[in-house]
Amino acid sequence: MTTTRADGVRQRKAKASATAEQIPSKVEEVDTSEAEEIEREREEVEAERLEKKNRTPKQKLDDEDEQYSPWVDILRVISFLIFASFALSYLISGGETYTWGMKHPPKYLQTDWWKAKFSAPLYLTPAELAAYDGTDETKPLYLAINGTIYDVSANRRTYGPDGSYRYFAGVDAARSYVTGCFAEDRTPDMRGVEEMYLPLDDPKIDSRWSSEEFSALKEKERADALQRVHDGLSHWVNFFENSPKYPKVGYVKRPKNWLANEPRRPLCKSAAKGRSKRTIPTE
Repeated sequence: MTTTRADGVRQRKAKASATAEQIPSKVEEVDTSEAEEIEREREEVEAERLEKKNRTPKQKLDDEDEQYSPWVDILRVISFLIFASFALSYLISGGETYTWGMKHPPKYLQTDWWKAKFSAPLYLTPAELAAYDGTDETKPLYLAINGTIYDVSANRRTYGPDGSYRYFAGVDAARSYVTGCFAEDRTPDMRGVEEMYLPLDDPKIDSRWSSEEFSALKEKERADALQRVHDGLSHWVNFFENSPKYPKVGYVKRPKNWLANEPRRPLCKSAAKGRSKRTIPTE
């Protein structure tokens, strides 16, 4: 029995040795397989590199066209346009808004302004102009100053029938802009308005000047008064001309010598009360 066990042990040891001898060969097989795989990959990469290197310019351009996607450029353009729109809105609005939400945009950003540019101006008689005084809400609201008609529909609360400046609507009331007599001076007749700036005559005071001196003085006073009237009316003419809210739509149509047939208006009471006596210059 002792011998049998010894043989069995020797046999088991022999089998174990045989198995151990077989392990290196399997490892070698695995290492060889991995090396071959790596070599194949390396050869494929090298072959691809050489293929790209040897391509003609046309082949390279074709490859770039195949790989090109327009969406990147489209997104760049859209981003630039959005940024430019924000910057331009901020600049034009004077810092009011980035999104073009201006309360009173410039005339060139208004549809009505462009329509007026490409359409013939209106020519309305005083009677026709009166129909645009705001009482008919289906019609625009017009006023005129110095013969030019403006659309003030954007501010019906002020120029409409219940507004504080309703006297200017539907009429050329140039005279009232200077005299301040809104109800009485709803007319473009500016004759005699300069009198509101002329001093009152007083024989006692006026006797301080010689006849020649007094005539020259009165001539200068009238020239100064006429200039003040001109400046006062020009202020309002320029206001409407440059206002982004009120587009110019046309002109008042009158007979050629209409002013000659109009009676001369006296200075309204409010303007006349502002006159004072001539002052004696200090010596």
